[in-house]
Amino acid sequence: MKTLLPTSTAGSLPKPAWLAQPETLWSPWKLAGDELIDGKHDALRIALQEQQLAGIDIVSDGEQTRQHFVTTFIEHLSGVDFEHRQTVKIRDRYDASVPTVVGPVTRQKPVFVEDAKLLRSQTDKPIKWALPGPMTMVDTLYDAHYQSREKLAWEFAKTLNQEAKELEAAGVDIIQFDEPAFNVFFDEVNDWGIAALERAIEGLQCETAVHICYGYGIKANTDWKKTLGSEWRQYEEAFPKLQKSNIDIISLECHNSHVPIDLLALIRGKKVMVGAIDVATNTIETPEEVAATLRKALEFVDADKLYPCTNCGMAPLSREVARGKLAALSAGAELVRQELLAKKSA
Repeated sequence: MKTLLPTSTAGSLPKPAWLAQPETLWSPWKLAGDELIDGKHDALRIALQEQQLAGIDIVSDGEQTRQHFVTTFIEHLSGVDFEHRQTVKIRDRYDASVPTVVGPVTRQKPVFVEDAKLLRSQTDKPIKWALPGPMTMVDTLYDAHYQSREKLAWEFAKTLNQEAKELEAAGVDIIQFDEPAFNVFFDEVNDWGIAALERAIEGLQCETAVHICYGYGIKANTDWKKTLGSEWRQYEEAFPKLQKSNIDIISLECHNSHVPIDLLALIRGKKVMVGAIDVATNTIETPEEVAATLRKALEFVDADKLYPCTNCGMAPLSREVARGKLAALSAGAELVRQELLAKKSA
């Protein structure tokens, strides 16, 4: 029987201290070679167990096998030079030293497929796997070859489609594309961003999701949020076209944000992963706070299409805080689930 209000996370969970520096985003690995492979897989098993203990319904690898949600995929593509880096402004917010596209980008071999097979072998629950979206990949590089964000996005979409098809074959139930760039480059989103995303999902039979958030709880993002005013209406730009797209699920930030809840009406009919956990604070939500966010969302999303989730990844948080937040998400969803079931039987 299908679970009502199935819970999941947006993606990353904190890494164990023996694998990478705790509470540090994109921290370098502490292991190397075969030890690193084993370490990543041990961390994956731990992340899975923590989700299962917390009662999360749709589980992931917690991104334990990735150092960075975008560049770990790009590292495995040809045509990108990681030695000759350039400084670019990412998401129009902060400067970063990034690799350079020096030739045609192609995928030579699977990137995450073996990791996904391991996750699949460890659990009977539905599994979700996150990949970077084409536009966010473009925004995380210096392009010295195509010299066109759109052309590069289409090439990335092809490589993502190859990877996604193999992930599906490995037993992944939901493939999620992370597109924080969709909250920034509105003209490009509607001109080619959503089309490139649809190229990335072409031919897939499993469910697909796009995750659009306001970023991890790092200073560059929290400072940017302070400039957005009392209402964050960025979703208004992409939602109408996404509502008409082939993407099955739209994942968004909601709790403790200034996103007007009625914007959810723009994607009516789609499944929605509603962020009911704030990842930019160490304060652990109460189940009732989670439930309150979900109840608001239910005014605009049918109950069978609502998937309680986190606002974004939890990699920069402590493991203790992340555990508490996972438990709160499950408990809050259960409160609303019971209310819905009581109404149905009344």
